[in-house]
Amino acid sequence: MSRGRAGGSRMRLYFWATVITLGGFLFGYQTGVVSGALLFVREDFDLGSVAQGAVVSVLLLGAAVGALAAGRLADRLGRRPTMLAIAMIFALGSLLAAFAPDFWLLLAARLILGLAVGASSSLCPVYLSELAPAEIRGRLVTANQVTMTLGILVSYVVDLALSGSGNWRAMFGAGFVVAVLMVLGLFAVPESPAWLAGRGREDRARKVLAGTTDPDTVERTLDDYRKDEQDDSGEQASARELLRSSTVRPIVLVGLVLAALQQFAGINALLYYAPTIMESTGLDASNALIYSIIIGAINLIMTVIATALTDRAGRRTLLLISLSGMLVASVPLGWSFLGLSGQSHSVVALISMLVYIAAFGLGLGPVFWLVNSEIYPPFARAQAAALATMVNWLANFAVNQAFLPLAGLIGQGWTFWVFGAVCLVGLIFVAKYVPETRGRSPQQIEDDLRERVGATT
Repeated sequence: MSRGRAGGSRMRLYFWATVITLGGFLFGYQTGVVSGALLFVREDFDLGSVAQGAVVSVLLLGAAVGALAAGRLADRLGRRPTMLAIAMIFALGSLLAAFAPDFWLLLAARLILGLAVGASSSLCPVYLSELAPAEIRGRLVTANQVTMTLGILVSYVVDLALSGSGNWRAMFGAGFVVAVLMVLGLFAVPESPAWLAGRGREDRARKVLAGTTDPDTVERTLDDYRKDEQDDSGEQASARELLRSSTVRPIVLVGLVLAALQQFAGINALLYYAPTIMESTGLDASNALIYSIIIGAINLIMTVIATALTDRAGRRTLLLISLSGMLVASVPLGWSFLGLSGQSHSVVALISMLVYIAAFGLGLGPVFWLVNSEIYPPFARAQAAALATMVNWLANFAVNQAFLPLAGLIGQGWTFWVFGAVCLVGLIFVAKYVPETRGRSPQQIEDDLRERVGATT
């Protein structure tokens, strides 16, 4: 492929990726915007603590349902039609939230948005993974995590900008604009070549691949698709069938453990307590939105760095570095909450928290989504990734519900040490069972993973 043609192909691919990652942006925006909006919603609708918690947590439950449903729909209808439906649901949910006349309709809107959030978190990485050539797959898939963290940061900025007027409806409604742009952009994005080849539409798959890479790579990729189809008899498995299959189940279980690990490592609980920790450093915690922006910026910066490193350092390496950093940071963090580190405990807490967030943003945050889009056989990819994403959202919900009671029972310091223990278990698990996926074909990844899992059986 000539340099000019290659450059044009890459620009086309980057445009497709930009459109698809708007789903990641909306995922981040809709999960983050409620933190500021709720300050004013509770006043307008006179909400108690239980109702406020429902506005936040109903999105997580909706996301779990949406994540699982997205895999089945994406296999039946195709990646692009399913993404179009997700973008339309984002638009509908944003409008309903913006014009909700009462608590119950707002709750329904948040549930609808949760369906779209879960579905996009499941399908966007898979769609990007199947469109991207192996040599840049890491950058494109982790770009979805970058836009997700950007969405969170933008939601904090929007919350802060509108906090003076208290216009929570505009906070929710701003997501509608991005959703419409996503709907329009998706009409210019092709179907996944892996999905097309799996449906016997090899000529169309070849045409899509030819727009992203050189002819030799096109044919090698199609050969991989044919081999996968022969090995798997072209069947599309349900989530239940994946767990029953003796050949696929070990691979799926690796993805499920990583999904749960990302949440049980405690990142969302840590972010929940960030204003309290910052207040202990002597800063004024009256404006938690400003502190949220600082945290969001750190997470975004580290995720951008991770994007640059995934195709250089490798996925497995970043996971190991990330979990190690989180483990190390959890020790002084828990120590500072116990008040055992002397007068400087507030500074220790702040530094430890920032290191923990930075380590998460460098690896476990973005790389999980990348690995979850790569490790499964093509015939099972959408369903398996959706199942792992559902587990991720359920674990997110469980941690958010359990953190305060656990902290009240054993103390905040010990609770963060529990998260550190989870990081240690995760570090051992990744070292033993998670393969490197950088620059490798689906078959090579699958063979490596089977060898790792099979060596212990």
